[in-house]
Amino acid sequence: MMGGLPDDGTKGLLSPEWERGFVQAETVLRQGGLVAYPSETVWGLAALPGTEGVARLYAVKGRLAEKPVQGSFASVETAERYVQLPVALRRLVSFLPGPLTVVTDASPLCPVELAPGGRVGIRVPDHPVALELLGRVGGVLATTSCNRSGEPPALSYDEAVACGLADLVLPDGGVPARGVPSTVLDLSSCQILREGAVPAATLLAALEVQS
Repeated sequence: MMGGLPDDGTKGLLSPEWERGFVQAETVLRQGGLVAYPSETVWGLAALPGTEGVARLYAVKGRLAEKPVQGSFASVETAERYVQLPVALRRLVSFLPGPLTVVTDASPLCPVELAPGGRVGIRVPDHPVALELLGRVGGVLATTSCNRSGEPPALSYDEAVACGLADLVLPDGGVPARGVPSTVLDLSSCQILREGAVPAATLLAALEVQS
Protein backbone atom coordinates (compact mmCIF):
# COMPACT_ATOMS: atom_id res chain seq x y z
CA MET A 1 0.00 0.00 0.00
CA MET A 2 1.21 3.48 -0.82
CA GLY A 3 -0.58 5.75 1.66
CA GLY A 4 2.62 7.56 2.66
CA LEU A 5 3.01 9.29 -0.72
CA PRO A 6 2.60 13.08 -0.98
CA ASP A 7 -0.93 14.38 -1.60
CA ASP A 8 -0.05 17.69 -3.29
CA GLY A 9 -1.47 16.92 -6.71
CA THR A 10 0.33 16.85 -10.06
CA LYS A 11 3.45 18.63 -8.80
CA GLY A 12 3.91 15.95 -6.14
CA LEU A 13 4.03 13.22 -8.79
CA LEU A 14 7.55 14.38 -9.63
CA SER A 15 8.87 13.59 -6.15
CA PRO A 16 11.22 10.67 -5.40
CA GLU A 17 8.50 9.09 -3.24
CA TRP A 18 6.04 9.03 -6.13
CA GLU A 19 8.72 7.77 -8.50
CA ARG A 20 9.30 4.79 -6.22
CA GLY A 21 5.57 4.26 -5.96
CA PHE A 22 5.07 4.19 -9.73
CA VAL A 23 8.05 1.88 -10.23
CA GLN A 24 6.56 -0.48 -7.67
CA ALA A 25 3.14 -0.31 -9.35
CA GLU A 26 4.67 -1.06 -12.76
CA THR A 27 6.53 -4.04 -11.31
CA VAL A 28 3.34 -5.40 -9.74
CA LEU A 29 1.45 -5.11 -13.04
CA ARG A 30 4.19 -6.69 -15.15
CA GLN A 31 4.35 -9.62 -12.74
CA GLY A 32 0.63 -10.29 -13.14
CA GLY A 33 -0.53 -8.39 -10.07
CA LEU A 34 -3.39 -5.94 -9.60
CA VAL A 35 -3.14 -2.22 -8.86
CA ALA A 36 -5.95 -0.03 -7.55
CA TYR A 37 -5.69 3.58 -8.71
CA PRO A 38 -7.71 6.80 -8.59
CA SER A 39 -9.59 8.29 -11.51
CA GLU A 40 -11.83 11.32 -11.88
CA THR A 41 -14.88 9.04 -11.49
CA VAL A 42 -14.28 6.23 -8.97
CA TRP A 43 -11.28 4.10 -7.96
CA GLY A 44 -10.23 1.61 -10.62
CA LEU A 45 -8.64 -1.83 -10.50
CA ALA A 46 -6.08 -2.58 -13.21
CA ALA A 47 -4.23 -5.51 -14.76
CA LEU A 48 -1.74 -5.55 -17.62
CA PRO A 49 -3.02 -7.27 -20.79
CA GLY A 50 -0.98 -10.32 -21.70
CA THR A 51 -0.37 -11.30 -18.09
CA GLU A 52 -2.19 -13.57 -15.66
CA GLY A 53 -3.39 -10.40 -13.97
CA VAL A 54 -6.42 -10.20 -16.27
CA ALA A 55 -7.69 -13.60 -15.09
CA ARG A 56 -7.04 -12.52 -11.52
CA LEU A 57 -9.00 -9.33 -12.16
CA TYR A 58 -12.08 -11.38 -13.02
CA ALA A 59 -11.52 -13.78 -10.13
CA VAL A 60 -11.09 -11.28 -7.29
CA LYS A 61 -13.96 -9.13 -8.52
CA GLY A 62 -16.28 -12.10 -9.02
CA ARG A 63 -17.01 -10.91 -12.55
CA LEU A 64 -18.73 -13.15 -15.09
CA ALA A 65 -16.42 -14.24 -17.91
CA GLU A 66 -18.87 -12.99 -20.55
CA LYS A 67 -18.85 -9.46 -19.12
CA PRO A 68 -15.75 -7.80 -20.62
CA VAL A 69 -13.60 -5.32 -18.73
CA GLN A 70 -12.77 -1.99 -20.35
CA GLY A 71 -9.52 -0.77 -21.79
CA SER A 72 -8.04 2.34 -20.21
CA PHE A 73 -5.62 4.26 -22.43
CA ALA A 74 -3.04 6.98 -21.89
CA SER A 75 -4.45 9.15 -24.70
CA VAL A 76 -6.97 9.23 -27.53
CA GLU A 77 -4.08 8.72 -29.96
CA THR A 78 -3.09 5.53 -28.15
CA ALA A 79 -6.68 4.28 -28.11
CA GLU A 80 -7.07 4.87 -31.86
CA ARG A 81 -4.63 2.05 -32.59
CA TYR A 82 -7.00 -0.43 -30.97
CA VAL A 83 -10.26 0.48 -32.76
CA GLN A 84 -11.54 -0.17 -36.28
CA LEU A 85 -12.69 3.39 -37.00
CA PRO A 86 -10.34 5.89 -35.35
CA VAL A 87 -11.98 8.76 -37.27
CA ALA A 88 -15.26 8.07 -35.46
CA LEU A 89 -13.49 8.13 -32.12
CA ARG A 90 -12.02 11.53 -32.95
CA ARG A 91 -15.54 12.96 -32.96
CA LEU A 92 -15.42 12.64 -29.20
CA VAL A 93 -12.09 14.34 -28.50
CA SER A 94 -13.80 17.21 -26.68
CA PHE A 95 -14.89 14.68 -24.01
CA LEU A 96 -11.56 12.83 -23.76
CA PRO A 97 -9.71 12.57 -21.50
CA GLY A 98 -12.77 12.52 -19.31
CA PRO A 99 -15.55 10.46 -17.72
CA LEU A 100 -16.68 8.72 -20.91
CA THR A 101 -16.42 5.08 -22.00
CA VAL A 102 -16.85 4.45 -25.73
CA VAL A 103 -17.83 0.97 -26.91
CA THR A 104 -16.76 0.33 -30.49
CA ASP A 105 -15.33 -2.29 -32.86
CA ALA A 106 -11.81 -3.40 -31.97
CA SER A 107 -8.89 -3.53 -34.37
CA PRO A 108 -6.72 -6.65 -34.76
CA LEU A 109 -4.13 -4.95 -32.53
CA CYS A 110 -6.48 -4.90 -29.55
CA PRO A 111 -5.63 -7.47 -26.85
CA VAL A 112 -8.24 -10.22 -26.95
CA GLU A 113 -8.80 -9.83 -23.19
CA LEU A 114 -10.23 -6.38 -23.90
CA ALA A 115 -12.38 -7.39 -26.87
CA PRO A 116 -13.53 -11.01 -26.52
CA GLY A 117 -16.52 -10.38 -28.80
CA GLY A 118 -14.68 -8.10 -31.20
CA ARG A 119 -15.73 -4.92 -29.40
CA VAL A 120 -13.81 -2.87 -26.86
CA GLY A 121 -14.76 -0.29 -24.25
CA ILE A 122 -12.41 2.70 -24.56
CA ARG A 123 -11.67 4.90 -21.55
CA VAL A 124 -9.13 7.75 -21.32
CA PRO A 125 -9.14 8.85 -17.67
CA ASP A 126 -8.70 12.47 -16.65
CA HIS A 127 -6.57 11.98 -13.56
CA PRO A 128 -2.81 12.59 -13.18
CA VAL A 129 -2.12 9.39 -11.24
CA ALA A 130 -4.06 7.19 -13.68
CA LEU A 131 -2.42 8.78 -16.72
CA GLU A 132 1.09 8.48 -15.25
CA LEU A 133 0.49 4.82 -14.45
CA LEU A 134 -0.78 4.14 -17.97
CA GLY A 135 2.18 5.92 -19.53
CA ARG A 136 4.61 3.69 -17.67
CA VAL A 137 3.15 0.38 -18.89
CA GLY A 138 2.77 1.10 -22.60
CA GLY A 139 -0.41 3.13 -22.54
CA VAL A 140 -3.07 0.44 -22.03
CA LEU A 141 -4.49 -1.46 -19.06
CA ALA A 142 -7.43 -3.79 -18.52
CA THR A 143 -9.54 -1.99 -15.93
CA THR A 144 -12.75 -2.11 -13.96
CA SER A 145 -14.08 -0.36 -10.89
CA CYS A 146 -12.46 -1.28 -7.58
CA ASN A 147 -15.16 -3.33 -5.89
CA ARG A 148 -16.56 -6.83 -5.83
CA SER A 149 -19.39 -7.37 -8.30
CA GLY A 150 -22.65 -6.10 -6.86
CA GLU A 151 -20.99 -3.81 -4.31
CA PRO A 152 -20.45 -0.03 -4.53
CA PRO A 153 -17.15 1.12 -6.06
CA ALA A 154 -14.39 2.55 -3.86
CA LEU A 155 -14.42 6.35 -3.76
CA SER A 156 -11.27 6.95 -1.71
CA TYR A 157 -7.86 5.47 -0.94
CA ASP A 158 -9.14 4.02 2.35
CA GLU A 159 -12.11 2.38 0.62
CA ALA A 160 -9.84 0.95 -2.10
CA VAL A 161 -7.59 -0.56 0.57
CA ALA A 162 -10.61 -1.92 2.47
CA CYS A 163 -11.80 -3.76 -0.66
CA GLY A 164 -8.76 -6.02 -0.35
CA LEU A 165 -8.64 -6.72 -4.09
CA ALA A 166 -5.34 -5.13 -5.12
CA ASP A 167 -1.72 -6.02 -4.50
CA LEU A 168 -0.96 -2.30 -4.38
CA VAL A 169 -3.15 0.79 -3.98
CA LEU A 170 -2.00 4.18 -5.30
CA PRO A 171 -3.34 7.26 -3.47
CA ASP A 172 -4.97 10.15 -5.31
CA GLY A 173 -2.15 12.68 -4.95
CA GLY A 174 -4.57 15.30 -3.68
CA VAL A 175 -6.96 14.95 -6.65
CA PRO A 176 -10.03 13.14 -5.27
CA ALA A 177 -12.45 11.01 -7.25
CA ARG A 178 -15.76 12.75 -7.94
CA GLY A 179 -17.82 9.66 -7.24
CA VAL A 180 -19.86 9.65 -10.47
CA PRO A 181 -19.20 6.82 -12.97
CA SER A 182 -18.39 7.41 -16.62
CA THR A 183 -21.12 7.66 -19.21
CA VAL A 184 -21.04 4.62 -21.53
CA LEU A 185 -21.74 5.21 -25.23
CA ASP A 186 -22.15 2.60 -27.97
CA LEU A 187 -20.50 4.46 -30.84
CA SER A 188 -21.90 2.28 -33.63
CA SER A 189 -25.53 2.91 -32.65
CA CYS A 190 -25.04 6.23 -30.80
CA GLN A 191 -26.93 4.75 -27.87
CA ILE A 192 -26.23 5.59 -24.24
CA LEU A 193 -25.70 2.33 -22.35
CA ARG A 194 -25.23 4.09 -19.01
CA GLU A 195 -25.64 7.74 -18.15
CA GLY A 196 -22.95 9.03 -15.84
CA ALA A 197 -20.81 12.12 -15.44
CA VAL A 198 -21.30 13.30 -19.05
CA PRO A 199 -25.02 14.09 -19.60
CA ALA A 200 -26.50 11.95 -22.35
CA ALA A 201 -28.15 14.94 -24.01
CA THR A 202 -24.84 16.81 -24.21
CA LEU A 203 -23.05 13.84 -25.71
CA LEU A 204 -25.73 13.01 -28.27
CA ALA A 205 -26.06 16.65 -29.29
CA ALA A 206 -22.33 16.81 -29.97
CA LEU A 207 -22.47 13.66 -32.09
CA GLU A 208 -25.44 14.97 -34.07
CA VAL A 209 -23.65 18.22 -34.84
CA GLN A 210 -20.61 16.35 -36.12
CA SER A 211 -22.46 13.67 -38.08
